[in-house]
This record gives sequence, C-alpha cells and structure tokens, in this order.
Amino acid sequence: MKYTTLSLGVLALTANFRSSSISMAAAFSLQLAGRRNVGGISHSNAQHGLYNANEYFSKRFSAVSSLNSLATRADTDVILPEFSTKEEYMEYLTERSALPQGFASGTASGKFISVEAPAMGPLPIRGTVIHLTDGPTDSWAAVFTKNKFPGSPIIVGRDRLAKGGPLHALVINNKVSNVCSGGDGVADSEKVCAAVADVLKLPGGAQTVLPSSTGVIGWRLPATELAQDVVPLAVKAYPKVRSKTLSCGARIVGIAKGAGMIEPNMATMLAYIMTDATVDKATLQSMLSESVDKSFNSISVDGSESTSDTVVALSSNLVPMSKSDGDIAEFKDALMEVCSGLSADIVRNGEGTGHVLRVKVKGYPGTNYQATQMGRNVVNSALFKCAVAGNDPNTGRLASAIGSFLGRFNEDASIDEMSITMGERIIFSAGKFILEGDEVEKELSNHMEDAQLGECDDFPIHQKFVEIGIDFGSVGTGTATVLGSDLTKEYVEVNADYRS
Repeated sequence: MKYTTLSLGVLALTANFRSSSISMAAAFSLQLAGRRNVGGISHSNAQHGLYNANEYFSKRFSAVSSLNSLATRADTDVILPEFSTKEEYMEYLTERSALPQGFASGTASGKFISVEAPAMGPLPIRGTVIHLTDGPTDSWAAVFTKNKFPGSPIIVGRDRLAKGGPLHALVINNKVSNVCSGGDGVADSEKVCAAVADVLKLPGGAQTVLPSSTGVIGWRLPATELAQDVVPLAVKAYPKVRSKTLSCGARIVGIAKGAGMIEPNMATMLAYIMTDATVDKATLQSMLSESVDKSFNSISVDGSESTSDTVVALSSNLVPMSKSDGDIAEFKDALMEVCSGLSADIVRNGEGTGHVLRVKVKGYPGTNYQATQMGRNVVNSALFKCAVAGNDPNTGRLASAIGSFLGRFNEDASIDEMSITMGERIIFSAGKFILEGDEVEKELSNHMEDAQLGECDDFPIHQKFVEIGIDFGSVGTGTATVLGSDLTKEYVEVNADYRS
C-alpha cells in the first residue's frame, strides 16, 4: 500500500496532552467536521500532504482544547433525552464526556491506496491513540470476537491478554481491518504498536500497546505508513459516548464505534471503557465479560458476526475505591449501564436503521442463552425487519420467526401459555391471534411509526423502540432482552457501496 506520510506530530502531542478532562465527544465532533474542514484546513488536502502536518495537528488539538472547558463530570442519562438538532446532541455529550483521571487521546487522518484495489484511488483512513498518562496499568480486561477468521489485531490482543502484562496505550484505525490479508498481518499490527511505544516513550515497549482495526476484510494494513502517522477512531454518522460517576468520585466513560456487520459474538464494533477507579484485573475481567454478554452480545443489526470486534476496559487506578460489597456492586452496575447504553446506541446508529426493535423474552423453556438466541432469530428475520421498516404490523411474520426457531431448536417447547405483545397490545394468546378490528391495526402501526428514526440521521432524535414481548408463562425460567434493527433501502445502498 502507498500511504501519504504526514508526521508523528499526533503522537508527540498525545504524549504531552495530559488533561484529565479531555472531551471525547468534542474530539469526535471535530472528526466528523474534519470530513469537511477542521482547523481552517480542508481535509481533502491531506491526500498528498499539501500542508504542514504539525500545524494541522496543532490546530486540531487547539480546537479540541477549546471545547474541553465545556466537559464536566456530569453523566449521561440511562435513557438519553430527545434532541432537535445535531448541535443539541453534541452539546449534551460534550458536557458529559470528561475522561477519567489519567487518560488522554490524540487523532490524525490521511489517505492511502490499496494494493488490492488501486483503481479506487486514494482512500481516507483514520485512527486514534488512547494513552494512560500516569503509567501502565495491570487493571485491564478484554473480550474479543469468536469469529473463526479473526483479524490480526485480535490475534495480538488475545496474546497480550493471555500473557497478563500491563497496558499503556491503545491504537485504533479504520478502513482496513487487517484480516487474512496477503501480507503478515500480525507483524503489521506489531509494527504500528512499536511506533506508538517509541513516540510515547513507553517503558514496556510495543507489548504494552493494544491494537484494533476495522474496515475492509482482506486488505493489507498500510503498516509502514501508519507507523509514521497514527490516525482517529472511525465514527459512522454520530459519536457514541456513555458516562457514569461513582459515589467514591471515580468515573467510567465508554466510547464505541459500530454501524454495520453487527451480530454477537460481539459485532463489528470497537468499544473502549475507561475508569480511574482502583479495581484489580481479575475483577474487571469478570465484570466486563458478564456485562458484554448482557449488552453487546445481545444486539444485531444484520446478523453478520465480525472478524474484528473488541471491547476493552482499563483503569488508571488513580481514584481509591474500597473492596466492600457495596462499592463493587455499584461499579458493576455502572459498568453494565455504560455497556448497555453503548450497545443500544450502536443499533440505533446502525447503517440505514429506521427502527430499533427490542425483544423481551420471558419464561423460555431453556437457558438464558437459548432465550437470547430466539430473540436474535426474531430481530434477524428479513421478512419481519422489512415489515417494521414499512410500519406494517405483519404479525404473521413475527409469529413465523418465533415458530421457526422453536421448530428447529426446541421442538418440545410448550406454547400453551404463550402470549405475544407489540407495544402494549396483546396480539397472541391461548394459541390464537387477537387482531380483530381496524383499531388494532392502526394502534400497532402507530406504535411502529412513533419509534421511527431517519435512516441517515446524524444524531439520535429519540430513544424509542418497537417493543416485542414473548412470554411463555410458567413453562420455563429463561429470560433475555435483544435489540435489533429493521431492514431499509438505505442499508442496502450503504453496503453496496461499502468499499468506496
């Protein structure tokens, strides 16, 4: 790959940018603006290095710094309020996105030409560095994709996790996922990690840097060039930030990228959760794994499991937190809240999403995992997804999705006590649909219409769902909540043109 070399300015700035109140939302806002013009420099000019890179980065960090004063230690609401404009949404996030103590980030961007598809010409690529400014931490945890074709950064990450060493920085790029490429993908990831460690003067070297990549599968990572210009976290449409402050004063702040190829285990998404609470590695890993199972592993946009998905949690351990049952429980609940919020944001911001479906399964005759699988079968039913996209309460398609799952995986399950609801309306009970009259049809259609989003929104206008309830009565104890999206023309168009 040929990649325009800019400079190491972003990393040098990251090393010296030690504010504990960096506004991640502000940085994301700038990245989105960067598609047009950032710091007075046209982003399109990055293609052939037509400006002084250090000046560009200085302007960009200056712009971020000017917005940092807006960041406070306020938290995001469990259910975000409704917003009228993108500006309202960005202001809300900015005021609630102060990073925990001991964290900083830096960004950059550029262009590259793919060896695999050179006719496509120069393509944009972005990346970010997240840096623990007060030193490495042993308190970090991660959960990776279970796809049998894992990306090279996943292989590197699994090795880091297995060895149990400390982390000092994260480096993330978009556009190229570094999966099964023609070159040595692991060596490429390690080369980028080594560059980060070198510029940030990390005492533990590349082994204390965790890489992540997302983008086109099968392309080679432009490692040599990226090692000289590490670039910002990819965000599709709008940023996703969730935060929570604990009673001890510590903060948990999570950020996520993800919009398509979303299906557990986990999704095409990258999520990073930062905290300054003192928490040991084993406890953090246990709580993260549980939170991921109940959040990121319970969502689906298109039923396609990614080769690159990663969730990482790490602590700077700068704010004392006791090991009392009360404090540990509070931290666990806060982590779950952040993960649940981010996972819902990912679905809501899914490619071409017009509605978010929330399927609640109760009393399933089996395990919670099996109940989750049935919920996924509903949200991944192409026929039902299309009906929801058109605000068409085609309850037969819903019943078909439920019945097909039971027929394949739980043939002996009793449906004698089953009831199905849409919105607040019972539509199926005692083995029969309850749909008589135009009023029912109108009520169900209105429920869908009320939850509708714009397929190309650049901010979330509301937090509503198309609510589906499946209750088996007293026949079992399995429960699950699964989020999914509809299937729109916009989704098809986005993915038909994905590489360009």
